[in-house]
Amino acid sequence: MEGQKNIWYVTLLLTMIAGYCDTVTFVAADSIFSAHVTGNFIVFAYQIVKGSDVHAWIKLLTFPIFVIAVIAGGRIVLKSVNRYTILFWEGIILLLSGIASYIFGYLEIFSEWAMYGVAMTTVFAMGLQNAFGKLYAKETHGPTTMMTGNVTQASLDLGNLIKNGVSDSDSFLSFKKQLVTITGFLAGCFLGAVAGKFFGLGTLILPGIAMIICYWYHRNN
Repeated sequence: MEGQKNIWYVTLLLTMIAGYCDTVTFVAADSIFSAHVTGNFIVFAYQIVKGSDVHAWIKLLTFPIFVIAVIAGGRIVLKSVNRYTILFWEGIILLLSGIASYIFGYLEIFSEWAMYGVAMTTVFAMGLQNAFGKLYAKETHGPTTMMTGNVTQASLDLGNLIKNGVSDSDSFLSFKKQLVTITGFLAGCFLGAVAGKFFGLGTLILPGIAMIICYWYHRNN
């Protein structure tokens, strides 16, 4: 029972962090998605067609950075006893990214390139979280950074519940799990939008600290 509760909490935390980081970078870093990296292809194509951004090509860098991060995550897992070590490094990267943003701003050297640098390190952090989700699929109720699959499963579960009622215990439980992932991500998106608009990329410190606390709590597992 305790293990099941832990999965609920970890799922909620990771989905909120993914939604938060994805929206913070989109709002405060030239419309760059840090979690849904394939979404950057759409933004790139749109900006090229509109001719609105000479630096639109930078968004394509998110893909190789994401791939490198996932590979690095696999390496971290091979050399770690604690399966949450990969989340610890995600937290460290997010924490340092937020601190760097504030330092650049304080020194008045927060240029466009500094902004892109912070956004790319956030992409790397999200790549680590994706690797965690793939390598330790049973630690969460589903993907924590991409909601399309979760929404699809929730829709299928809802269809079964409409047909069979709540007596369909498997569909009811699955539906509740998907609601946790979807609502967690949505809440993270809202918080990230507010934080990104009013406080900028420095607020990446918050999810960084949350990840480190998560690791510390599970350090003996």
